[in-house]
Amino acid sequence: MNDAPQPPDPHAAPGEAADNLRTLTAVVYGLQAGAFLIGLSAIVAVVINYVKKEEVAGTWLESHFRWQIRTFWFGLLWGVIGGLLFVVVIGWFILMADAVWIIYRIVKGWLNLNDGKPMPVPA
Repeated sequence: MNDAPQPPDPHAAPGEAADNLRTLTAVVYGLQAGAFLIGLSAIVAVVINYVKKEEVAGTWLESHFRWQIRTFWFGLLWGVIGGLLFVVVIGWFILMADAVWIIYRIVKGWLNLNDGKPMPVPA
């Protein structure tokens, strides 16, 4: 008897609702990517995450929503720290590292979404 939670089946519950949520998840990744041009789109993306969070609960898309929310908040945190330290040159490096990290997370998330894979659970 194994009580450990099993990863959700990425191909379970096919249907229109699941397809719509998958499309919405892709849109959120797009909004996060668009934040490099229009910063407000990242806020729209995280609002969508929080509003639709209950609808993806218990599905493999829940891991993507968690990934997207964490990307927003940690990206914002390091962006603020980098912005405050920008005058001391180190802030520039923090902002560059933050941008690379955000791009990595968007690309990794989008690729996993397209492959129908959940995101890894943070330790």
